[in-house]
Amino acid sequence: MTARPKISTCLWFNDNAEEAINFYLSVFPGGEILRSVRNGGHGPGPEGSMLAATIRIEGHEIDVINGGPHYALTPAVSLVVKCATQAEVDTLWDTLGNGGKHQQCGWLNDRFGLCWQIVPTVLFDLLQSPDPAKAGRVMQAMLQMTKFDIAALQRASEGR
Repeated sequence: MTARPKISTCLWFNDNAEEAINFYLSVFPGGEILRSVRNGGHGPGPEGSMLAATIRIEGHEIDVINGGPHYALTPAVSLVVKCATQAEVDTLWDTLGNGGKHQQCGWLNDRFGLCWQIVPTVLFDLLQSPDPAKAGRVMQAMLQMTKFDIAALQRASEGR
């Protein structure tokens, strides 16, 4: 039996956690449902509907609950996806953002209201350049972007 992590993220959905889980597992191949609990005859939701579950995507455990309309997801908490290539940025941007809302600097809300940051890993390296002029140009380029463009960030770093 694998040890469970001491800390995980928990996402509260009104009544569509199972739909969200299925979507996230389709976006991130290799993801899996680790555990799930269904409502019985005395649960808060319809009998047989999902009450709660734990999934693993990209090595990260996420707990989900169909908790009703008492709370909503907020951009104050987001999931950051670090992407190695522009193709990965493009695919996740398009897939997760479909039916949601794209925002500045690689942020988007998916159709379930969950906030994601789709960030190329090279961005961190470029922003940490020991040359403050390079880092400043990258910052200015980044602030103008919605979806990140790795080539444009690299051009900004080089002063082109």
